[in-house]
Amino acid sequence: MLAAQGGANLIYGAGMLEMGMTFDLAQLIIDAEIYKMVLHTLNGFEVNAETISLGVAKEVGVGGEFVSHPHTSANYKQIQSHSTLFDRQAVDAWRASGGKRTDEVAYEKAQWILENHVPTPLPDDVAKTIRKIIEDAEVEYGLR
Repeated sequence: MLAAQGGANLIYGAGMLEMGMTFDLAQLIIDAEIYKMVLHTLNGFEVNAETISLGVAKEVGVGGEFVSHPHTSANYKQIQSHSTLFDRQAVDAWRASGGKRTDEVAYEKAQWILENHVPTPLPDDVAKTIRKIIEDAEVEYGLR
């Protein structure tokens, strides 16, 4: 989060464990989900009379609580990041729904991607340009 807030446009290490000596597909999925939440936060939040809920704050008053207020249930999903990986249910509900650990869900998602994802092919001119860059580098470094 700090790197992203500082303006970094590349965060290195997704999927890496043991100082980069090991790569794990589940860790890659987990890291991608975290990066998605970081990007959600970086998009910022709209601040206006409705989103700051000044009327609700006055209604609830000092020492009151906002969680059970109808305004909260009507609006929190618009602000909260939506994870397809992290289960935010209470423990009893999580157990009742199967109680899968995050790494188990991540491995299942990685397996699904490996079995089902069909990448969009690069346009021919882009693929040719990349091939030329590789060939030039191979010649320059004596690999050809």
